Amino acid sequence: MSSSERGHTDKQLLVKGLKRLAVAIPLLVLTTYAFTFSFLNKDTIPMYYILPLAIIGMAGTIYTLFSGIKLIMKSLFK
Repeated sequence: MSSSERGHTDKQLLVKGLKRLAVAIPLLVLTTYAFTFSFLNKDTIPMYYILPLAIIGMAGTIYTLFSGIKLIMKSLFK
């Protein structure tokens, strides 16, 4: 069995996945805060601008989290 057949971790793919997770964690906090802020200020106009942005941001955050996890799994079990 040669060294290329043994299935080592793809370090470049692992770093790419970890970078995506590093971006996703602050986004998760910020979008949750924006979502909560929009419901705390129901009487003001900015709620109607912040709420859709928070929902879109949450969807993007969830996508980024799962794609980061997928890249890490792909690098480990290639």
